[in-house]
Amino acid sequence: MKIGIPKEIKAQEQRIGASPNTVANLVQAGHEVVIEKGAGIGSGYSDETYENMGAKLGFVEDVWNCEMVMKVKEPLPAEYQYFRPGLIIYTYFHLAADRRLTEALLKSKVTSIAYETMVGPAGDLPLLFPMSEIAGRMSVQVGAHFLERPHSGKGVLLSGVTGVARRKVAIIGAGTVGFNAAKIAVGLGAQVTILDINAQRLAEVDNIFNGNIQTLSSNSHNIARAVKEADLVIGAVLIPGALAPKLVTTAMIDSMEPGSVVVDIPIDQGGIFETSVKATTLDDPIYVSHGVIHYTVANVPGSVPKTATDALTSATVRYAVMIANQGVEAAAANQTVLTGINTFNGQLTSKAVADSLNIEYTPFMS
Repeated sequence: MKIGIPKEIKAQEQRIGASPNTVANLVQAGHEVVIEKGAGIGSGYSDETYENMGAKLGFVEDVWNCEMVMKVKEPLPAEYQYFRPGLIIYTYFHLAADRRLTEALLKSKVTSIAYETMVGPAGDLPLLFPMSEIAGRMSVQVGAHFLERPHSGKGVLLSGVTGVARRKVAIIGAGTVGFNAAKIAVGLGAQVTILDINAQRLAEVDNIFNGNIQTLSSNSHNIARAVKEADLVIGAVLIPGALAPKLVTTAMIDSMEPGSVVVDIPIDQGGIFETSVKATTLDDPIYVSHGVIHYTVANVPGSVPKTATDALTSATVRYAVMIANQGVEAAAANQTVLTGINTFNGQLTSKAVADSLNIEYTPFMS
């Protein structure tokens, strides 16, 4: 199979869909890989490095003319012109929050295989996990940054100092993002509260942190109280393939002190804050609503492209080789690949996306 790796065009997105090691694996499996010139520079990989691994260099048209395209972020409108029947695109899509992209994929009969909906044997999300780790850890880092007064924050240090109280961080969701956010927040010395609907997961987290965080059942009362008291609130709730639930109301945001910060990690699935009215970019990452700073960047790991590319492609390469070797229909015998197929031959094959967008759902049949 001929596989194309384009340069990402989302604002400040420097990750690339294939590391040199990924290319080596694909070439060794007998496939031809075409890399857009300069696509890996932001992740620290030169064109020469890719050529040494057996890739060919090309222009954007050459890359999109391949049978399968591997990316990091969802195709943007400028890339829709390359859509055609039978093209396989393997990337993050987050279609539940993007009707325009979904309709373009269906109209063009593109096969979309979404990293974020691929479910592993244990019910995990193996291709979402590495970026969730990074996003969770960075959420506290960026939150602390925007709490600083020069960045319009309330001017507080999460750890406090001798004789001055530590500040409060509320994390809604105890999955991969929330757990990793808690690790960094605790490490910085903040008072941390984490909320989740799963009591067993809360018990696990409480045990891991040896009682050094507050765990709360996630309900409207507890969320309202935690948000009101927090200096930094991190949204970390994900329903695979579906829109994120709006758990934090405008009234809750209004109860926070001016200059507080919220970080809405699932913004690419619509976000959990009612006041998350738009996804922002790394070029212009925040806006203020009700006196509260909102950080709603849809590609948080793009800030650390070297780490993110290496982590992501270590997870995606196995399935890329499988799809390239066998073709989509045969590879779909693997349940992880099957759960990643969101559109196929003009049909929407993800029920979660179909339900979110109110579009007819057709189960994938190999």
